[in-house]
Amino acid sequence: MRANPAVDKVPQATNAIEVEDLTVAYADQPVLWDVDLAVPAGVKMAIVGPNGAGKSTLIKAAMGLIEPVAGEIRIFGRARQRVRGEIAYVPQRTSLEWDFPTDALDIVTMGTYGRLGWLRRVGARQREEAAEALRAVGMEAFARRPIAQLSGGQQQRVLLARALVQRAEIYMLDEPFQGVDAPTERTIVEVLDGLAGAGKTILVVHHDLQTVAQYFDQVLLLNVRAIAAGPVAEAFTEDNLRMTFGGRVGVLARGAASGG
Repeated sequence: MRANPAVDKVPQATNAIEVEDLTVAYADQPVLWDVDLAVPAGVKMAIVGPNGAGKSTLIKAAMGLIEPVAGEIRIFGRARQRVRGEIAYVPQRTSLEWDFPTDALDIVTMGTYGRLGWLRRVGARQREEAAEALRAVGMEAFARRPIAQLSGGQQQRVLLARALVQRAEIYMLDEPFQGVDAPTERTIVEVLDGLAGAGKTILVVHHDLQTVAQYFDQVLLLNVRAIAAGPVAEAFTEDNLRMTFGGRVGVLARGAASGG
């Protein structure tokens, strides 16, 4: 297999993400409490838990978008504050405003800004990178379509394409499968598989228990505290699901945990 230079620069034994004693609070109410987590490089990890469990907060804290009350987050062994350009973030589609006047290609091109720096302008090369990313998610025919005219699934693909052009080592996605059509879901899975195959690390806030074992190789079960984390076959058990969801998973959890 051809070596990936971007991956080879990171020691293979190093965890992509290490979280130690992380506590995050909103208005003195803990949202994450004393969370420890080690994410090996090159895995696809689902973050699973009930509403209000702190799943999105964990990703935002790792991105530096939220300042923790206590604890430490390291990216490839370095303090999060010292890391730039290693992480690409795909927010929840519903958290964004989609009625401003721009098209899909322009949105994806924005993903190149971090590599350009302040003094360089977007040129033909960056637009070609954006066009290539749109092709990768099956959206090349919609490059000049105003984003307000795209469906929810198409908008989600555009957000994924914007992350792709960042050429990051870690990709964090917040509910990317929420409210999308089946073709878009398949496209997202294929893109994430390709990234993982290239040695990238994937963290996904995920809500569908039935597809965890199908889409991911590792899982974090979270409910303010980290209940369990590790390979799906070891951590995604009925007992751990019951502790995570407070006994509210029932038949769905049993079927998911058994692979049914």
